[in-house]
Amino acid sequence: MPDRHTSDQTVDQTPGQTPDPRAYVIVSPCRNEARHMRRTLDSVVAQTLRPALWVIVDDGSTDATPDILAEYAARHDWIRVVPKPDRGHRAVGPGVIEAFYAGLDTVNLDDFSYLCKLDLDLDLPAGYFAGLIERMQANPRVGTCSGKAYFRNGAGQMISEKIGDEMSVGASKFYSVDCFKQIGGFVREVMWDGIDCHKARQLGWIAVSWDDPELRFEHLRPMGSSQKGILTGRRRHGAGQYYMGSHPLYFIATAIRKMAHPPYVIGGLATLQGYFGAMLRGEKQHGDEELRRFIRAYQWQALLRGKARAVARIEAERAGQWRGPEQARKGQGRAGAAG
Repeated sequence: MPDRHTSDQTVDQTPGQTPDPRAYVIVSPCRNEARHMRRTLDSVVAQTLRPALWVIVDDGSTDATPDILAEYAARHDWIRVVPKPDRGHRAVGPGVIEAFYAGLDTVNLDDFSYLCKLDLDLDLPAGYFAGLIERMQANPRVGTCSGKAYFRNGAGQMISEKIGDEMSVGASKFYSVDCFKQIGGFVREVMWDGIDCHKARQLGWIAVSWDDPELRFEHLRPMGSSQKGILTGRRRHGAGQYYMGSHPLYFIATAIRKMAHPPYVIGGLATLQGYFGAMLRGEKQHGDEELRRFIRAYQWQALLRGKARAVARIEAERAGQWRGPEQARKGQGRAGAAG
């Protein structure tokens, strides 16, 4: 019997009907997360507004992950587990997104107003999802958002992962379904979690993360880390920035800033190694040339004016291109009348 607490709310959604304006679905790819996942599972169960559905993709785990997932799915009828066969290793970037889509393919997005890609190494505050939805409903142009990620250092202090306000955090990507559909979803490459925000902004949406105390969450595994070490993660990030189309001068500036954060100096150098190594090898870049030009134009403005002013300028200039659900329905109506 699934437990229900009178202080909690779970949005129930009937398939085929107009979605409840607060109905959201979570899709979580995971592999060998037994060490951290109970904290994530418990923090979602404790949400003041719980998801209508949570699809968790077990991407070939070889630890206790399947047993833990079975335990929670048996207790909560809104948790669904999708198993995948073991590929023999943890995959990052495209592998994570492949697992995400293995879960999303079991979902009819038209049944929901919001979608979240959520990692299983986070500890969320109880009002997290309710808070995001409240902010998105107050400003319908917000297409993707998150709170801010923090990690605990060796002394037990909470340290910010320094995510820019113009990006939603990759570990907790919360989307309006309309925005997610318009950007074409996630690319299946490293830097999927940066490309999506730029594409949303290009189409007139707002991408944002808020550092309000009630939206801060703990990342139980530091951002940019890797199963092969944090420097491998930094090099991977640099290669991903090259794939995305970041301008070399802009990336050098960001790498210099990273040198002031752990791992000091060598972390920034590792990102440069990843970026220029990919460039020298002639690796492919994202195929949307117009988006690459848009990203570089933004980066130049960020260098000249600062990120906040550059983003504000783009949001003002692109407001007329935004097509929220009402605008999309009007456009469909005009097309139907013309036909």
